[in-house]
Amino acid sequence: MAKRRTKRRTHAGANNPATPAVVNGHADTRNPKSMVIRIGAGEVGTSVSQLATDVRRVMEPGTASRLRERKANRLRDYVTMCGPLGVTHLMLFSRSETGNTNLRLAIAPRGPTFHFRVEKYSLSKDVMRAQRRPLGGGKEYLTPPLLVMNNFTTPTSDAKSKVPRHLESLITTAFQSLFPPINPQATPLKSIRRVLLLSREASSEDDGSFVVNFRHYAITTKTAGLSKPLKRLDAAEKLIKTRKGGKGGLPNLGSLQDISEFMIGGANGDGYMTDGTSGSEADTDAEVEILESGPRKVLSAKARATAALLESTEDADRNDNVERRAVKLVELGPRMRLRMTKVEEGICSGKILWHEYKVKSRQEMKEMEQRWEKRLKEKEARKKQQKENVEKKRKEKADSRKPNSAKTKGDDEDEDMDDYDSDMYDNGFDSEGLEGDAEEQVNAKLEEDGKWEDEEEEIADGKSAKTRSLKA
Repeated sequence: MAKRRTKRRTHAGANNPATPAVVNGHADTRNPKSMVIRIGAGEVGTSVSQLATDVRRVMEPGTASRLRERKANRLRDYVTMCGPLGVTHLMLFSRSETGNTNLRLAIAPRGPTFHFRVEKYSLSKDVMRAQRRPLGGGKEYLTPPLLVMNNFTTPTSDAKSKVPRHLESLITTAFQSLFPPINPQATPLKSIRRVLLLSREASSEDDGSFVVNFRHYAITTKTAGLSKPLKRLDAAEKLIKTRKGGKGGLPNLGSLQDISEFMIGGANGDGYMTDGTSGSEADTDAEVEILESGPRKVLSAKARATAALLESTEDADRNDNVERRAVKLVELGPRMRLRMTKVEEGICSGKILWHEYKVKSRQEMKEMEQRWEKRLKEKEARKKQQKENVEKKRKEKADSRKPNSAKTKGDDEDEDMDDYDSDMYDNGFDSEGLEGDAEEQVNAKLEEDGKWEDEEEEIADGKSAKTRSLKA
């Protein structure tokens, strides 16, 4: 038998790791999950659609990466599915009639909702196009990014400021809840591969504005304290191990007499290159010491004795497992400049908690509270009345069925028997099996012999034709 074909083109698997807890050290079923949605999918345009796709990449792996919106979908449809899917945050992109791009951050299931106007933005492809050596997509998106927030709370703010102190704390909590918390003792350093930077622009005076700059970076590390030729040899060795029989990346030593000339930059060492004398841009990356935790080669007894002798003669404080590495951030995109315009209760439907342009007095706030209390009471009354009407109709329907239950049951049985008699022999199928077929043949023979009238009288007396034929 031929081997069954496995479908590979139409059933693409997810990129998430099989065991996230092993990879990132902080995976949990209670981690926050988000959905990045375009409201009015066909009306926002291609640029905003691509911006929503880039933001989904930022929110991975705890987001719906393959979400497909339709024009007919409404916000209520997504809110309804938040509970069964465990979604905690909604990021809604839309475009107004005047052409402004808006972003709403809603916390499910009860809010609040933060409204932002996207004043400027750059897509990921534009950011990468401007870089000399852009970083391609790899394993960076298997773990959530490290969230860094700057200047979200100001020390001089209070309850009477244009941006109150409690509002700053609320916004800080909302952004912090987008990603799972990191446990420094249990989270391995290799799992932190990205950084999401949210920086609030400082205003010279209390003008009531709240502007946030959105940046997304990848964390890259490289060995520090090595000369340029040694770095090239190290990179070439790694390249040879990954490629099958490939020699690309190896330096050309054809014009040199010895490998030492390549290492010191000539016979006299005049061309020795370091990070400071290479003529390129100086590396200003931060250098950190990392304890090497990878597998180590098992040494023989003679090698161990030699290593012990060397350690006894050298400085005892030296640690061979510590490696100095330079940390560098490479921007992945997208970039956004977000201006918060208002904050409201609920998911895009509730009373306004804060507005950038409209400032209400205490009397107006009190009147608004009274209006909302009245609306809530009316809503509760309507819900109660609807529930009573449903129960009343259900009771009336049950009472109307009780007197006619027997009659209705008999009528239903007659209808079932009529259907059964009309459909029994349409296709030559008898529900009674071979026994019913034998009875049919006996009845047909009696009708041919003219004895069917006598048989009808016996049937009326309660005798079965089938039993009588078997006795004969």
